[in-house]
Order: sequence, then C-alpha cells, then structure tokens
Amino acid sequence: MELAKSFDPHEVESRWYSLWESRGYFRNSSDPQTPPYCIQLPPPNVTGTLHMGHAFQQTLMDALIRYHRMRGFNANWVVGTDHAGIATQIVVERQLESEGKTRHDLGREGFVRRVWDWKRQSGSTITRQMRRLGTSANWTFADTEGQKAGYFTMDPRMSHAVIEVFVRLHEEGLIYRGKRLVNWDPVLGTAVSDLEVDSEEEDGKIWEIRYPLEDGSGSVVVATTRPETMLGDVAVAVNPKDERYSAIVGKCVRLPIVNRQIPVIADDYVDPKFGTGCVKITPAHDFNDYAVGKRHGLMLINVFDKQARLFSNATVTHKIEIVDQFSADEGFVPSLSQQLEFAEFASDDLFSLVSKIIPGKYQGLDRFDARKQLIVDLRNEGLLVSEKPYKMRIPRSGRTEVIVEPMLTDQWFVRMDSFAKRGLEVVAKGHVKFFPEHSATTYNHWLENIQDWCISRQLWWGHRIPAWYDHEGNVFVGRDENEAREKAEKLWSSTQEGYLQLEQDEDVLDTWFSSALVPFSSLGWPEKTKDLDVFLPSSILVTGFDIIFF
Repeated sequence: MELAKSFDPHEVESRWYSLWESRGYFRNSSDPQTPPYCIQLPPPNVTGTLHMGHAFQQTLMDALIRYHRMRGFNANWVVGTDHAGIATQIVVERQLESEGKTRHDLGREGFVRRVWDWKRQSGSTITRQMRRLGTSANWTFADTEGQKAGYFTMDPRMSHAVIEVFVRLHEEGLIYRGKRLVNWDPVLGTAVSDLEVDSEEEDGKIWEIRYPLEDGSGSVVVATTRPETMLGDVAVAVNPKDERYSAIVGKCVRLPIVNRQIPVIADDYVDPKFGTGCVKITPAHDFNDYAVGKRHGLMLINVFDKQARLFSNATVTHKIEIVDQFSADEGFVPSLSQQLEFAEFASDDLFSLVSKIIPGKYQGLDRFDARKQLIVDLRNEGLLVSEKPYKMRIPRSGRTEVIVEPMLTDQWFVRMDSFAKRGLEVVAKGHVKFFPEHSATTYNHWLENIQDWCISRQLWWGHRIPAWYDHEGNVFVGRDENEAREKAEKLWSSTQEGYLQLEQDEDVLDTWFSSALVPFSSLGWPEKTKDLDVFLPSSILVTGFDIIFF
C-alpha cells in the first residue's frame, strides 16, 4: 500500500469512522449480565451546527463512554435532535419571507409540511458534524426515522410519550390553564422562556409624573421608566416606613389622562431611595407589580394587544383584559370596595370599556408611540414634573432582539412545587451528585425559588397541546379528539348538534417539555421495555449550568 505524500485527515477520519460504525462498535450489548453505563446527550437543536461548547461537551462524553465500553460495561450513548420549536419556525418563516410569503399564506397544515420538508433536507447537519468529530454514539438506538441519527423529538414514538405525560399530569392536577404574566415577544407573538430573554444595561429615561389626590389636598409625584403602561395602573405604592407618605396611605389619587380613581398602598417592595419613593403599580405589565398586586388583591388591567399596541375599539375582538385575578386564582377574597371597583368595569359593554380605560387618541398606538404621546399630553396638562436620563436593564428577546413585554395571557402551566421538593431531596440525600460540587448551590437556589412552568407557546411548529374546547369554553384534555369528545359527552346531558363541536387548542408545547422526557421516551416509555429497566436512570449527565434556567 502506497502512503500518501501528505496527510488528509478528512479521508482518514471518514474511513475509520465508517468502519467503526459498520461493525457496530458503538452499539450497546444485549448481554443482560453486563453492567450498564448510559449517557443521554442533551439533544441539540435540529437547526444548529456544532460550536466549541458542543465539541468540549461531547469530547467529555466520548471519553467517558469509550472508557466504560473498554472496561466491559454495556455502554449506551443515546443521541438525537430537538425539534427546536421557535428556532425552526423562524428559519422556515425566513425562507418564506424570501419568497414573498408568510406562514399564514400556507395555513397551519401547509406550514407544518413545509417545516418537515426543511427538516428532511437540512436537519442532519449537526449529526454529520458529530460523526466528523468522532463521537462514538449509538446512532441506531431509538432511531425511529431509519436515518441512523438517533431520535427526533417530533417522531411519532416521542410524540406519543409527550401526549401521554401531558394527559396524566393534567388528570393529576399538575397541569392547568391560567392567566398569568409571561415574557412576551410581540414580533414572534409568543411567550418565551427566561433564558431566551437577554437583559443588558442601556441608556433610557425616567419620568416623574404628578398624580393628584382625590380629596384635592395635594398630589404625589410618581417615578417611572414606562409611562406607556400607566393606563393600566391600579394603585400607587409607597414604603410603609417612609414617613413622607404615611398620611396618604389609604387615600386615593386620580390617574392622569383618564381621571380614574386608584388607591395609595404601602408595600415593602418600594425602595424609598428610588426616584421619589412613590411608584405606580401596574400588575398586568410588570413582574414585580404582579407580586404586589397579588399581596394586595388588586385588579390586573392589560392595555396591550399581542402586538404590543394599545387596545382599540377597532381591533379588540374580545373583552379587554381586566381581571380580578387574585380572587379567582389565588384564593383572595376582595373587600367590598374592591368588589365595587371591579364591578365598575364588569358592567360595561366592550366598546365603552375600552374607551374608559384607553382614551380614543391612544387606541391602536404602538407602545412606544403611545409613550411619546402620553409624555406630550402630560406636559401640556402640567403633570410632567421631570424627564431625566437613566441607565437601566432592558429585556430583549434573544430571538428577535425586540424589547420583551410582560404580558397577561392565557397559558398552560406545570405546578412545580412537588417536583421541586423531590429534586431537592435527591440531591440532599446524595442520590444525585454535582461536579463541581458548588454547582449544587445554583441548582438548589433555583428550585427553592421556582415558579410554575409556562409550557405553552403560540407557535405552529411543535407538539400541539392535546386540549379541546366546546362552544362555552370548557376544556377537555385527551390523548386524541375522540377521548376528549367522550369527556365532553359526560358534561352535556344533551347531544344536540352544536354541543360537541370541539376546537383544538392552537398552542404548542415548549420544546423543553418534550426534551425533558428524553431519558424516558428514548428508552421506549410509556411502554414497559427492557431498555427502561437497564438504562434508567442514566449514569451521568454532561451539561452546562445555564440549561437549568430554561
């Protein structure tokens, strides 16, 4: 055999890797007596390409799996790819944009077919790169597409597991639908996770606005960086220890521009040293204000539509979102005055309600155009005290770079308390160990302060939520429409035509709902398989700490 004059790594690497793979060197053993060693690859996005972080991570996994394989273990490195809901939808929508089309031109079914076409043509890039890297992955394990690429989280078998878990958790009361504040990307028109929000310091402004006291005895000056949300104000808050304002706690002020009456409340959240020590409370458009509203049983008034424009009579198609949220969902019983305050809005028809909350000149304005107009009008009315430069952290979507809007929307959630408690216990008892050990502190802090997980996304690509609605808005969760219909029939004593016209929920599940199930679904769950007995739990998980916060 004549040696080449120069070394060609591509030729050598591809030849040897093909040999290893064809001879089945990376497959797991069928010997039940062989001790198992299993690694689950955190599934990379099907849209992605390998970067140095992947290379480092997979080098560690490859070294571990080869070491245990050579020591005689039943080594199984389970791999696959994530359908990457938002990322994949963005890629395909950009393709359509270059053709002068939108996903709405194709319709939901047509768009989903287009995504599958893209996946078949371009979705194998990252698995080819993993082979080039030399990873000794078990490509044929959990390979339901027959492409020797492991699983794909939208495969029928994986999807079956996703639906099964959703239904079971819903039946156990661990999944529910509710109206809560979420990170909202007004460009994508969907909720996004905390990790998909990038907050960096930017130059902005802070405004001081005068709110007249209802009894005419004076006014308070409120500091805010977001005057465009003031139309949704439901209170003004001061610190209970701030003696400057102790005399006005319990009184009411008139909300500028709309002249609506709102109370002055005391709450420890307020920093007396920030601005004037007096802040507006807008629970439907600020996460901190949401917590204040929960403590005080305040209403939530959402003044923005899903494109972050102020609601208008022309565009709103359902009741403007004014919600007695905390009495409904949090067990709070409102006082008589609070009940009357809510009733003031509840009795209005749709259009008079919109006009009462949002004066006509602001209706339909983009949030930042509304900000400009409100500042002009406040200045003209003599209610703008000051406008100053101010550095602040601005939350931007990592996908579109648009400023994320805290938005009060209907979403699906997983109750996390019981899961968090169990997760803390297994680490405390040493059943799960972290390397380095100090990473456990980050993990514990996250679980000790966890909120219910928003698992719904307003997208077309992904696992569609298995919930159906009747004509009155009752929800029926089932493994398919027939099962949902059976549940609906139990509710209705009559089966007249129209009663059982069911519409499936438009939302899809957060990508991580399916990815979190991979250690189970890739081994055949919900069926009882030998692989589950052998390879669950995994021996080790190699990942970065940032994945915790997704």
